Amino acid sequence: MTQAKKVSLVLEDGTRFEGKSFGYDQSIAGEVVFYTAMTGYPESLTDPSYTGQILVSTYPMIGNYGVPKNMQNDGIHAHYESHKVHISGLIISDYSSEYSHWNAEKSLGEWLKESKVPGLYGIDTRALTKILRVKGSMLGKIEFEDEPIDFYDPNKENLVAVASTKTKEVYGNGEYKVALIDCGVKNNIIRCLLERNTTVIRVPWDYDLSDEEFDGVFISNGPGDPARCDETVKNIQKVMDDEKPIMGICLGNQLLARAAGAETYKLKFGHRSHNQPVLLNGTDRCFITSQNHGYVIDPKTLSADWEVLFTNVNDNTNEGIKHKTKPFFSTQFHPEASSGPVDTEYLFDEFIQNIVEFKQKA
Repeated sequence: MTQAKKVSLVLEDGTRFEGKSFGYDQSIAGEVVFYTAMTGYPESLTDPSYTGQILVSTYPMIGNYGVPKNMQNDGIHAHYESHKVHISGLIISDYSSEYSHWNAEKSLGEWLKESKVPGLYGIDTRALTKILRVKGSMLGKIEFEDEPIDFYDPNKENLVAVASTKTKEVYGNGEYKVALIDCGVKNNIIRCLLERNTTVIRVPWDYDLSDEEFDGVFISNGPGDPARCDETVKNIQKVMDDEKPIMGICLGNQLLARAAGAETYKLKFGHRSHNQPVLLNGTDRCFITSQNHGYVIDPKTLSADWEVLFTNVNDNTNEGIKHKTKPFFSTQFHPEASSGPVDTEYLFDEFIQNIVEFKQKA
């Protein structure tokens, strides 16, 4: 490895960590968050929900299996969750410049340089994570000596408008037409839908579905504060009036709740991992789930027509909601789980079953 440049991570409270660069040599600023997954960095880095965020990995060694080949199946990247790296920066403890994997074509450092995303190693990520757990997610900046930069709060912007597709796109040719509201969708959501005999109509976050033909609506994951997506909420309310089946994931869970009149709030440091336990309401069934979110629903603000579907076992926050009589439900976690557990992928089958039953009644 060539001599790495020295670089600093500076938090808004003045805390400074000194490290070395293995990515793109450019100062950046954003919100510093941590995630605890042991594997899956190609999927995490390309997850649009991380838009505007500097990602801290609690797992110590990153990069040892490189980056997979950039292949596409049916217009979707085969090994990534979107078409590019979405994080603003990456903070790790130990970087493995040498990699070994049958499908790898480049190193993580090379990928970050190509994507113009800075990466730091040699940071005490255990100490950094302790700070974030105590004080909460914080603004921070990756700063090179000759390139000072100001702090930047991505949550003051509508990040969904940044992460969403700009044009309508259609995937597959299945029997059931699903309108996918793209708030920053992960590719594996599209894959899971296509595996279930669907035609997926992917539309921008603020798209009015009034003139579209579809059998059900899917509201995707995405970055930022759901309160900044009023246009999406209004469009969801129009769909709810038609009573066609709706399913949401992550941000989609929050937006469905806001369309139903509920409130959302920001967590102290969020849930970003592959091992979050959630309990199915009214049962003893516990599922291990993959999650990436900083905001949640306040279940106390749900109307009497709605009920809690899942609850987080660790902190009792909401992990999903369901309408009591209509085919609307959503989850805060990721049932498609790429990469992560697949315990809850059956929820896609329930969504399709709702569509089948609705079409039979129509």
